[in-house]
Amino acid sequence: MKFEWDENKAALNFSKHGISFEEARTVFEDPLYVDFYDPDHSDEEDRYIMVGESQPGHLLIVSYTERGDIIRLISARKVTRMEREVYEEG
Repeated sequence: MKFEWDENKAALNFSKHGISFEEARTVFEDPLYVDFYDPDHSDEEDRYIMVGESQPGHLLIVSYTERGDIIRLISARKVTRMEREVYEEG
């Protein structure tokens, strides 16, 4: 998989959420990740939200879009307690 992101957005995301996009991309390796279409956050491109575990073991929510064969990361953060409960209930 190929990934890309805006460096300024990545820095802002790390400052706000403490999660780097380098870590966020590891969620795509989680065999138990869940993703779904997110029609609410863009009228210009298809966006998706993924919930899964990163390599350091953080449960994250990652927003992304697909541009051809490239995955463009938009944002990433740790899940809330309620989001974790929903994820763990399956």
